Amino acid sequence: MKTDNGKDLIELVENGKHLSPVLPDHIKNYLIDIDGTVCDDIPNEEPERMGTAALFPDALDTINKWHDEGHVITFFTSRVEEHREVTEKWLNENGFRYHGLLMGKPRGGNYHWIDNHIVRATRYDGKFTDLVEKQVSIQVFEQ
Repeated sequence: MKTDNGKDLIELVENGKHLSPVLPDHIKNYLIDIDGTVCDDIPNEEPERMGTAALFPDALDTINKWHDEGHVITFFTSRVEEHREVTEKWLNENGFRYHGLLMGKPRGGNYHWIDNHIVRATRYDGKFTDLVEKQVSIQVFEQ
C-alpha cells in the first residue's frame, strides 16, 4: 500500500480488522508551518506581503534535505484557502520540494495535538538544523 505521495505504508491488522496504515519507522511525516517558521511572520490580514516574504536561513536546505531523504513534507499553515495560489507560488519560486499544502490551521498557537498515531512536536526557535534527540517532559493521557 502507498500514500498519495507514493510512499510505502505498513498495513496493520488487529483481531482481523484493518487499522490505519503507518509509515516505516525511518520515514517521518513532517508538518511544517510557514509564517514565522520558514519565512517572515505574515498575518492573514496582510496577504499582499505573502509573495515577497523573506526566507529564513537554512529552512530551504534543511527541508529539501529531508525531502531528498524520502520523508513526507507537508506545509500546514494558518493561511486561508484564498491564499493558496500566492503560497504555492512563493514555495515554488523559493525552491521548496514538498508533497502537500494544508491551509486553515487554527490560529493562535498553544497547540496540543491528540492523535492515535505517534506525534512529535518541535518548536521552531530561530534556526533550522537536523533534529537531535533530547529527553523532555510531555503531557500524556493517564493510562
